[in-house]
Amino acid sequence: MKRWYGKLLGFVAGAALMRFNPLLGALLGLLIGHAFDTDWFRLRRDDPYRVLGLTPEATDQDVERAWRRLISQYHPDRLEGAAPELRQQAETRARELNRAYDRIQTLRKK
Repeated sequence: MKRWYGKLLGFVAGAALMRFNPLLGALLGLLIGHAFDTDWFRLRRDDPYRVLGLTPEATDQDVERAWRRLISQYHPDRLEGAAPELRQQAETRARELNRAYDRIQTLRKK
């Protein structure tokens, strides 16, 4: 179900705050509420599907395949003889991949 409460709250708050022209305020509030409902203001960096290079429509097999491919590429043990900076970057990326995979698994269990 799509969210609607941001539009309602924006409409009421806009009408109340813009006393000189409540209709204009209500329309502005409705637009801002719509932006919140559609997550325009949310940062996209916490999208677990984007971290794995997938879309939310991906199957469980696609998620598993993408995670295995990427974790084998960025696993810190694979870069044992590499420079410390490169190894640190690989550890950070592996943590991101594991976090994204765990998040997707949690979301799909619900």
